[in-house]
Amino acid sequence: MAKSALLKSSLAKKYWMALTGLFLCLFLVGHLAGNLQLIFGDASAFNEYALFMTTNPAVKVLSYVTYISILFHAIDGILLTIQNKKARPVGYAKNNAAANSSFSSRNMAVLGTLLLVFIVTHMANFWAKMHFSEMPLQTVEVNIKDQEAPVVVYKTVQGQPIDPRAVEMGQLELKGTQFFQAGTDLKVADGYKDLHKITVAFFQNEKTGLIATIAYVIAMIVLGFHLSHGFGSAFQSLGVNNPRYKGVLNGVSFLIAYVVPALFAIIPLYIHFIK
Repeated sequence: MAKSALLKSSLAKKYWMALTGLFLCLFLVGHLAGNLQLIFGDASAFNEYALFMTTNPAVKVLSYVTYISILFHAIDGILLTIQNKKARPVGYAKNNAAANSSFSSRNMAVLGTLLLVFIVTHMANFWAKMHFSEMPLQTVEVNIKDQEAPVVVYKTVQGQPIDPRAVEMGQLELKGTQFFQAGTDLKVADGYKDLHKITVAFFQNEKTGLIATIAYVIAMIVLGFHLSHGFGSAFQSLGVNNPRYKGVLNGVSFLIAYVVPALFAIIPLYIHFIK
């Protein structure tokens, strides 16, 4: 009975839709905080953030919860759409939906489908490369202060010193020989996958950068429409619609539905046109 209610009950589907949707809103805020380092931080800060997000055990657990939530949210939305259509197989003789509902509420399935396509392509372009592809390591300028001698470099990866012998073992790439005059500047890979370089190159590409930037901005507009209805309806589904909280919920809804997507959209625009 419980299993049947979980899979078939329209009310249960709405609860799951609301809970997964609100969790994904929290994910968006956290993801935005990290991505804003592409504007306000430097390459090292962004690459450290990317490394943390792919290696920290707690974050890994949250990542799997996020993947499951996206799939559950998408499947649940499809099932609800089908169920609603079956419940009303014949349209009204006079259909004036625009007068009774918003554009977003009438097109949540379409908006959600477009977002799912964006998520898949976005993960293919960035997430998959970070996890599975050979990527360039971030390089830093190092000044050799000693007299002519073998290079001894003490950089840090997550606060841990790198053994200079890593140069000989091939764990660090040095440009040139291992002997340098005093005062020589040298580029040394410091161990971080350079996702910053990959991201900037993606949006600055001469052939596809503008298209990618426009597509990303359009996706954020779609996200804004989806959230403008979804965030508020999630609280209604959960029964949190007390008039005393209306002002607070409206304020949070504005931030989630408009400010967050707008800030996401600014990032590729900044990279392509300003950076």
